[in-house]
Amino acid sequence: MSLSLLTILDNPLVKRDITILRDKQTGLVEFRSAMHRISTSLANEAARHFAYTEHPVETPLEHTTGLSCSDDLVLLPSIRAGLGLTEGFLYFFPTAKTAYIGIRRNEHTLQPEEYYYNFPAVQTNTMAVILDPMLATGGSICATIDRLQRDGVQRMIVCAVISAPEGVKAIHDRYPTIPIITAQLDRQLNDIGYIVPGLGDAGDRLNG
Repeated sequence: MSLSLLTILDNPLVKRDITILRDKQTGLVEFRSAMHRISTSLANEAARHFAYTEHPVETPLEHTTGLSCSDDLVLLPSIRAGLGLTEGFLYFFPTAKTAYIGIRRNEHTLQPEEYYYNFPAVQTNTMAVILDPMLATGGSICATIDRLQRDGVQRMIVCAVISAPEGVKAIHDRYPTIPIITAQLDRQLNDIGYIVPGLGDAGDRLNG
């Protein structure tokens, strides 16, 4: 099965929740709930990129064949905003490990600055799932990919809620084989590097 390197979710419920996230009048509880629902949709689509093995299963009636994920899944949310996507992925993959990376964007240079990183021992079957609600310039996610590659991670996927074309291009120009899954591809970045129409600062809105 051939999978696209850029997948944009096409689901009316996801579009409804994007609308909730965009609305500046949306309160904390509603914002978190919409983000969680979108994260489950992202997880469902990301599952297509994971490796699986078949194994025998005995039902109450007969023997058959079942399927289980054979990847060593490691969820890597960005601190802070990416934490809002973690629970939705753990709903589908409760045995996945959780790592953390903190990369802040210098608001003057727009360049990423790492301040925290914690990742488990890399296995031959490790699949890193990079979680960040906003894929803007792509600088932070490219820095995350660089760090993972230095640690020996060979397989990874990027999952974002809202993406800018500039960020998608930046990642695929530099890493042409890494898939990106996003719930929404917005119009562009503005002159200070924010996605428009966007939803504002996801980290601030998730944390009140």
